Amino acid sequence: MTRRRRLRELYVRIWRTCTAWAPTLLPLAVIVFVPIGLLDGVLHSVETHSLDVTGGFRFFAFLGAAAAITASSLFGEVFFSGAVAISLTHPEHEHPPSIRQIAGHISYLKLIAVDFLYTVAIVAGVFAFVIGAFLVFVYLSLAGPVVELEKHSVRGGFMRSFRLVRGHFWMVAAVVVPIEVIGDFVNEVVVSLAHSTLGEGLLAAWAGESVSNIITAPFFGVAVVLLTLDLIHHRDGTGPILKRRPAPVPAGDAA
Repeated sequence: MTRRRRLRELYVRIWRTCTAWAPTLLPLAVIVFVPIGLLDGVLHSVETHSLDVTGGFRFFAFLGAAAAITASSLFGEVFFSGAVAISLTHPEHEHPPSIRQIAGHISYLKLIAVDFLYTVAIVAGVFAFVIGAFLVFVYLSLAGPVVELEKHSVRGGFMRSFRLVRGHFWMVAAVVVPIEVIGDFVNEVVVSLAHSTLGEGLLAAWAGESVSNIITAPFFGVAVVLLTLDLIHHRDGTGPILKRRPAPVPAGDAA
């Protein structure tokens, strides 16, 4: 199979998985991203030019604000992708796990640590060299799912992600980078619509950030989970299996 065909089929699988699992993914996204949307709204409400700093420090203030916005836009995606991994790999012959069941299986501390360190590393790459941020973003993008799927430690999750992506860097980049870029574009559109409807206050920023993340995060989460499953099987020959969402029971058969 050619790389182009493989990539096209992967995007089709991402779309089909997102639509099939939307009843599970969207409520989960609401729980994760409504609180994070408040943080995003606060950060996006800060106007760098209004900071009381001299010209010599204004550039660094701008970089700091840009780094904070970058962090807020990324924070939560790794945590959410770990939760998506639980949703999509539930045991055979069982119904899809409820939100309560998913919540009971999430490795909260490890995923929060992975999410935080991943974001810090990317922000450090922004300050140091943009290419560094790009490499970190791609090589470590699977850390959330592998922590949940294989129960790695935080350090082990980063190392496992790097090993899985190595040799498949451009394939992974061709999936996660466009989805992230398109997600950022959708974010800007939704936030602009929220401000035009609700004004320029924090409420509009909170609503815009929350809604945009709820719309876009499932695609990123599903993408990295599918990539993780594929690369685990490619490397090890075995691993967790993506489950089919059971078809709804017809009303006549439920009685």
